[in-house]
Amino acid sequence: MTFTRLIAATFIVALAPAICAAADFRSVGPQPAIFYDAPSHKAPKLYVAPQGMPVEVVLRYREWVKVRDFYGDAAWTEATKLVPRRSVVVRFDGVGVHAGDDGSTQLLMVADKGVVLELVDREISTWVKVRHKDGITGYVKAAELWGI
Repeated sequence: MTFTRLIAATFIVALAPAICAAADFRSVGPQPAIFYDAPSHKAPKLYVAPQGMPVEVVLRYREWVKVRDFYGDAAWTEATKLVPRRSVVVRFDGVGVHAGDDGSTQLLMVADKGVVLELVDREISTWVKVRHKDGITGYVKAAELWGI
């Protein structure tokens, strides 16, 4: 094996975990989901997550998934309670939702920290197309959202 091939092979092996470790974000489905301390209905109930709440799946165990929420808290819920439809959470107070993917376009609304928005376009770049539950659709900087 040549030195160049050895370096290329080492580079690919080093990148493999990062490529495979892409975040798996889901949203709570049409019904609220109970989040537990362990993967069992007998475990202590931690809280009830509302419809549309985004979560990051960090572990799967049979029909259960361990998820992390916007605040970094981890809990277990049934995998069937989550849907692939994506929502995101506003990370800061006073985040502008604009008519276009540029801060100089018309400001449609201002969202505060914790507001849940539906991800309209899964293509992620500097700006992300989102929809508020009131029907307002616009663009927010991806860096101002959690769940991307």
